[in-house]
Amino acid sequence: MEGPFVHGIDPIIAEVGGVYLWWYGLSYSLGFLEIHLWLRRARGRLGLDLEEVYRLSILFALGVLLGGRLVQVGFYEWPYYLHHPERIPALWLGGMATHGLLLGAVVATWGFCRKSGKDFLTIADELVIPGAFLMGLGRIGNFIDGQIVGRETDIWWAVKFPDIEGFRHPVVLYDGLKNLLLIPLLVFVQKKRSTPGVVLAHFIFWYAFLRIFVDLYRMYWTELLGLATGQSFNVIMSCVGVALLIWLSRRKRPAHAATLQPVKVPPDQRREARTNWVSRIILVAILLFALTIPSNRTQDIPARYGHRHPGLHYSWLYPPLAPADK
Repeated sequence: MEGPFVHGIDPIIAEVGGVYLWWYGLSYSLGFLEIHLWLRRARGRLGLDLEEVYRLSILFALGVLLGGRLVQVGFYEWPYYLHHPERIPALWLGGMATHGLLLGAVVATWGFCRKSGKDFLTIADELVIPGAFLMGLGRIGNFIDGQIVGRETDIWWAVKFPDIEGFRHPVVLYDGLKNLLLIPLLVFVQKKRSTPGVVLAHFIFWYAFLRIFVDLYRMYWTELLGLATGQSFNVIMSCVGVALLIWLSRRKRPAHAATLQPVKVPPDQRREARTNWVSRIILVAILLFALTIPSNRTQDIPARYGHRHPGLHYSWLYPPLAPADK
């Protein structure tokens, strides 16, 4: 069988000082940068000063990276990490779970709002729009990396991915398109919303509910609760979205609701002049670090890319795995 596209894209942008920079990692860097710029534009109506924008941007990015890693470790590759616990923090060796990214983002945003006295639902409503953009970029990065493959098919747009037989659904592009199409929906809901949290609830529901159908064409290697692991998370997340929509529809709008809506606040020039340069350096460091993250399971990285990039094992940090260890 001959298909229309044989995937041969090099997932690595460049090598700098023995460190590989990945297209997938670039999607995170661009996504985090977009979220930061979005918050800067929206800070007046959210009541955030520039220092708070930096703090939220940093916490959001760290929450995404930590949440994605922990869910990957706990639900997708635990047998591997059980024998190689020293590689759990090694994000540059691959291994991130999408549902974990979302969970980490929620926890980080909640923590910021709790500490700074901001309304979580209002801030979350604002973040899910650039968040959908980040998720869409991430899926494009997955495709460039040749990772996350669909079931075999003979459709004309099928793709022959590296290291797996047959032409397959480019399921990761389906999911990426779905994520990007959520943006106009969320913008519409944002303009029509009457209660804080409605945009967030719509994102949670539509992201997960539509992904249930996308993931019917995806190959999964693990199971949870009798379903493919990702599908179980999709179902749970869809139910959470429905429950949140119902709760918000029945929730009486508080008397002080006006204070929960975006309110333009004049910038405090004096405080902004003292914005901590450390925060700026940390944010830039996160954006650069994200470039080193590949899209794959940690245990698959040497096998998938070692033949194209022999130094990819990062042996100066972690020796290559012996065949018996994989």
